[in-house]
Amino acid sequence: MRKVLLSIVAASTALTAVPASAQMWRLQPTAQREIRADVAQLQNQIQRAAQRRTVSQREATGLQREAQGIRQLLNQYSRNGLSRPEVTALETRVNRLRQKLRLERRDWDGRRG
Repeated sequence: MRKVLLSIVAASTALTAVPASAQMWRLQPTAQREIRADVAQLQNQIQRAAQRRTVSQREATGLQREAQGIRQLLNQYSRNGLSRPEVTALETRVNRLRQKLRLERRDWDGRRG
């Protein structure tokens, strides 16, 4: 009887540990704050690049539109808290946009892409 009771307790502990760890991740707002800060920083960099004319206004508009899309996606994802795949997707999009800005600054052609 004791063995059966111990195995039931062990199984219930193992089953309840998975949702708790997933829920703990959703309760941490640090990833959300960091991504918001990255997007805000990128938007400032895009504005500065347009003011300094290192990118054309057309390029800056497209890059700003992408940054706004990331911000909207972050708002959509963060309604129920961010999961690990959502954070990874957002970070990937932020890094891709950062790379596009870097490339647009260096091409000197005034066109997107």
